[in-house]
Formats: sequence, C-alpha cells, structure tokens
Amino acid sequence: MGERTTDSRAGGAGGGDEGLSDAVSPEVRRVILNGLALLPAGANVVMQLSQLGVGHGVLESRVSSGSLYHHPIKRTRTTLSYIMIAGFGTPEERAALRAAVNVQHRQVRSSPADQVRYNAFDPALQLWVAACMYQGVLDSVNFLYGEQSEDVLDEIYRFSARFATTLQVPDSLWPSDRESFEKYWTSALTTVEMDAATRAYLRDFISLGFLPRVVRTVLGPINRFVTTGFLAPVFRDALGVPWGPSQQALFRVLLRLLAALNHVLPSLLREFPWNLVLRDARRRIASGRPIV
Repeated sequence: MGERTTDSRAGGAGGGDEGLSDAVSPEVRRVILNGLALLPAGANVVMQLSQLGVGHGVLESRVSSGSLYHHPIKRTRTTLSYIMIAGFGTPEERAALRAAVNVQHRQVRSSPADQVRYNAFDPALQLWVAACMYQGVLDSVNFLYGEQSEDVLDEIYRFSARFATTLQVPDSLWPSDRESFEKYWTSALTTVEMDAATRAYLRDFISLGFLPRVVRTVLGPINRFVTTGFLAPVFRDALGVPWGPSQQALFRVLLRLLAALNHVLPSLLREFPWNLVLRDARRRIASGRPIV
C-alpha cells in the first residue's frame, strides 16, 4: 500500500479547505458541532473495529502512547482533534495532522506470525473507518435534529469525505454521492466480523473497562446501554449483546429527552467540547507540540 503525504487535491471531496467559518454552511455547522453528538461515539468505535483488520490493528498495536487503555484522556483528545482538524482545519493544519498520524500508523501493521493481516496505511480499511464516522454523524444529527433536507444531507456527506481523504484514501475511492455510498455500505456490512479477541475487547470497551473501577462500576451499565442502542442489528449480533423491544422503547425515550435538552442549551454549551478541542488542536499545531 503506497504511502501518501498529501491528498490528490487539498480539499478532498469536501469542497475546499477553508477555515471553520467557511468549511460548511451555518446550518450544517449547527447540526455537526454539538457536544451531545458524541453520544453515539462508543457505538462508532464498535462499528470501526468490526472489520478484523481494524480490530486487530487496534488490539495488537505497538503504539502504547495511543492506547485507550494506557492513556484514555490522551487517546480521546487525539480522536476529537482528528475529527476537528480533518473537518475544519486549514490545508497546513491538515498536512500537520496527516504527518503526525502517519508517524503512528507506520508502526501499525501485522507481523508474519499474525493470523489477521492488517496495515494502517490500507486505503480500504481507512475507507471503512471513515464510512463509520460518516454514519456516526448521521446518527447524531438524526437523534438531535430529526429529518434533514436533501441539501443538508448532501453537504454533510461531502464534508464527511474529509475523514477519509485527510489520510490515505484517494478522492476516487470515496463514493461520489450518497446513493453510491449506500451501495458501498450495504456491501461492506456483509463483511462485518468479530473474532473472540475483538469481541472480548469491545465488550470490555462498552463497559468502560479502560476507566478506574469506581467510574466503570457507576457509568459502565449506562454506557453499555447507550452504545448498544445506537448499534444496527448486524453489529449487535457480531458483538453478541442482547437487545429487545423494552430496551428499544427506553432508548427512544432517552433520545427524546436529550434532544429536548439540546434545544434549550445556549450555543456555547451546545458546541462544547468541540470548540475547546479545535482551539487546543490549533495551538498544538502552531506551537509544534504533539497532536497525536
């Protein structure tokens, strides 16, 4: 898999690399930059790791500094910084982010003895991860704001291409429109697979096993419930977690309550922590401090 240091064009399929104010329309910015949009994040991690190449790449990674279990705060900050710089960064910021991520990804590849083959520079695996991130954006927009216009959905799709093209996914590999994406996604779902190792890792992850005992004891069941609720049946089945009508009904009530809360929050609180993450990421890049 060839390693690239720049996109084939600076903006990828996202339509330009302007700063935050011009990256997307005000309407799309409003529905994307929302702290409660992080609620499906756990489910999104499960989705990403449900391809064996991605799952084992995370489980067997030799980059301990990027491990959620060794450095949960740093790992979370890195992930959120990637989303914000990939989506809203300038060409220079995206180039700095790409270079920093590539340093880590060079170490994430299977050895000859590994049963599952993987390489963090594999565009097909990166495409899958970016596709999951796009689905996560849709999940958050749907539960917070409901049905959107075709124009807004098209713009969200173009924006989400940056999750892929910021790294090794060429523009030509990102499906050209939402209809093409649905064909890709439908086909990709047939390849969802977990083995015993990835399933055990993800079950522990959704129970917050990477956090101190007192935290995971209190919040683990809640996080497991919310994460499972956001998963499509194919992922629940692969993970082996139960889900029935009563859980679904309670989950819908929870989402309605959170959506109502979202509508009364002032914009500064509504955009937290994204506003803080972008500011921190830009300061790190400008000062030469590590961003990953």
